[in-house]
Amino acid sequence: MYLKYFISITLVIMLSAYTFPQDEEAKEDSTESGWDWGEWKDFHEDMDFIHTGFHGSPAVVLGYGISGLSLNQFNGKFADPNMVELKLGYIKEKAYKNQEDIIKYNFNYLYLSNISTDLSNSNAEGLTNNTWRFGAGNSKGYGYRIGKGGVIPYYSTALIWSRLDLKEQNIPADQKELLGNFDDTFRFGTNWEGGIKFKVIPMLTIDAGYERAVIFPRHLFWKWLGSAAIETAGQWMVDGFVKEIMESSSYAGPVMSFVLKNALSYGMYELRQDKMNWPFKSAAPLAYDQFKFGFTVNF
Repeated sequence: MYLKYFISITLVIMLSAYTFPQDEEAKEDSTESGWDWGEWKDFHEDMDFIHTGFHGSPAVVLGYGISGLSLNQFNGKFADPNMVELKLGYIKEKAYKNQEDIIKYNFNYLYLSNISTDLSNSNAEGLTNNTWRFGAGNSKGYGYRIGKGGVIPYYSTALIWSRLDLKEQNIPADQKELLGNFDDTFRFGTNWEGGIKFKVIPMLTIDAGYERAVIFPRHLFWKWLGSAAIETAGQWMVDGFVKEIMESSSYAGPVMSFVLKNALSYGMYELRQDKMNWPFKSAAPLAYDQFKFGFTVNF
């Protein structure tokens, strides 16, 4: 996803240097010559991150989550925190190829969240913790329009900057160095999230999802880029396969997109539990697993 942003912006700049036919006669000529104007339009909208990022309907997302932390080679236990989250961004929804009952969904956002044992049971056993994080992300998917509402299964990824504060310091000496890579300092990371949005009315959506986030003890740029490129290539192949499914059976497409894209990321993030930049040799990350609930107000 992260490499995709860079490639998207580069391609937009390159493609904008060309003048494509805009009038009806030109579109007809291009269709007769084998050029599918509809396919170009879909491609342009998918790749144009600048356009989709700053146009659309403003949206506010408020969320709450139940979290768990894990770190390979850490012999202690983290107390389970809860989470509150705010997302601000722009949503674009449109009918998929003029099929009013199939929705194409895209949401680009900035977010801020707090994951803390102060938000959960104060008597929870384990190492108490408090994490502030911020970043930028993208959610997308296909859904079903039902009357004025609908159901949208989605897939989301984001870049994260986190600061973890471990409140209790009675940690065994052999574990302090391991936790010291994360404690009381900003660290870079990534996340993946899958879930379902239930659109009650055009302005209000109820959200439910699962998130896996990994925080790196250090940022090894080239190894991270290589790992991200592998996942991105896999997601592009899934996108191409889903588009073929949509052409054959548009009603099956939203479910297959949800299952395939989230299954791929789940597998990648499981492999990154031991190596943060899998398949390249690297340290284990701090992992957050969260079940999230919330609502979106779309203006």
